[in-house]
Amino acid sequence: MAARAYWKGQIRLALVSIPVEIFTATKSGATVAFNQIHEPTGKRIKYEKVVPGVGPVDPEDIVKGFQYEKGHYVLLDEEEIEGVKLESKKTLELTQFVDHDEIDVLYYEKPYYVVPADDLAEEAFIVLREALRRTKKVGLGQLALRGREYIVSLKPCGRGIVLETLRYADEVNKAKGYFRDIGDEKPDEELLDLAETLIEKKTAPFKPEQFHDRYVDALRDLIERKRKSKGAKIDAEEEEEAPSRGSNVIDLMAALKKSIDKPSGASGRKETAKKTPAKKAAPARKRA
Repeated sequence: MAARAYWKGQIRLALVSIPVEIFTATKSGATVAFNQIHEPTGKRIKYEKVVPGVGPVDPEDIVKGFQYEKGHYVLLDEEEIEGVKLESKKTLELTQFVDHDEIDVLYYEKPYYVVPADDLAEEAFIVLREALRRTKKVGLGQLALRGREYIVSLKPCGRGIVLETLRYADEVNKAKGYFRDIGDEKPDEELLDLAETLIEKKTAPFKPEQFHDRYVDALRDLIERKRKSKGAKIDAEEEEEAPSRGSNVIDLMAALKKSIDKPSGASGRKETAKKTPAKKAAPARKRA
């Protein structure tokens, strides 16, 4: 069964219009879904939509309302909402181009695949794709999708184009409020060299298929053990002791050196947890 287009319309660049279709580029990953259960009976809890003083209501009687003051609402039905006139519902006009690395990663939200709607649109589509690729630019515009208007970016992706929705400026927290207490001092050069060596040692091509959600695996294992135990309590596994929070630079030096000596197949996160040294600092202090 062919995928259903998430949006159909046209990309417009000046006087050039390109009919396109947009498809969701991502999907939900593995997860474990839980239901709320009434423990004494083992039955699933259900929820009803009710009106105080009236009781349960028919879904057909429910409309959307905007509260303009406490207890007072403007009521709107779906036809009225759909009737809002906005050109970007059907047309993505490219109004600006920026360097491909100019947009901060914090603004990117969700990717979509863009393809030409038919054979007649393909030539113009390819011209736009290759022009973006040669200039190393990202096209920007605004597009209405499912009840709101987004800033969107366009960039080439293989034979096609990827559209990514972007967050507005007021949706991104300013970083300086979180980073202002971090000091400005320069790191020790020897420590920096060791860290760079460790990074080089662990550098490899990104292969997303090598990663999986270990938390989901652990939950499934817990569920299976619980099922086989016929409801008996499953004791929590003991976690590794958290590393010391000391800020001793010589401890950091020892930890980095031991991490570099570790076989490359070991997990970096586990190394940090296990290799935080206790008081093995004396030789390094003499050398410094």
